[in-house]
Amino acid sequence: MLKLKSVLYLFMTVLVVTLSDCTSDVYNPDVCFQENILPIFVSNCATTGCHNSIDKAEEYDLTSYEGIMKGVVANHPSRSEVYKVISGNNPSMPAENYPKLSNKDVSYIKLWIDMGAKNTSNCSSCDTMSFTYSARIKPLITTWCVGCHSSGSPGGGFNLSNYSGVSAVVATGQFLGSIQHASGFSAMPKNASKLSDCDIKVIEKWIEAGYLDN
Repeated sequence: MLKLKSVLYLFMTVLVVTLSDCTSDVYNPDVCFQENILPIFVSNCATTGCHNSIDKAEEYDLTSYEGIMKGVVANHPSRSEVYKVISGNNPSMPAENYPKLSNKDVSYIKLWIDMGAKNTSNCSSCDTMSFTYSARIKPLITTWCVGCHSSGSPGGGFNLSNYSGVSAVVATGQFLGSIQHASGFSAMPKNASKLSDCDIKVIEKWIEAGYLDN
């Protein structure tokens, strides 16, 4: 009887630890819709002729929460159309000739849906004191711009996947004017809302400081 109790105790301990690990894997407070999920769709799915607010390919506008939720079943990635087409060994989206999403991006979308697909924003504090290229600017450009402006898909002739390409367009004034949605400039991200005030301020400070490769 004592041995049976010991076995049961061991089994329950393992079960509790396992469930704790699973919960830890599912819950990730760093996955935020406005900061992590929306940029993936805007940068990779809302190019000209695709799922933006103008073209609405297949009647999907993936530049807003409401538009994305049209293809999402909260808590159920496997039943969500926007997840099914980007996952698996041979995803059908993004369309042919466009780079497929990274494993990290696919995992983030899956996790966000698993967590309830909420329209979360401002998940991290706004820090405008740090504005080096490597720590703040490059990640922002990678998140929001490279899907449309990469070496394989240089939208408008701009490749923003490396510093030389970024600095070249910054020098013309086009980059800042575009992300500010200033009059006379092509608003970027294209057919989508502006970057957050915090992100724009960080980019402005980096440019004012000489847009260094630091």
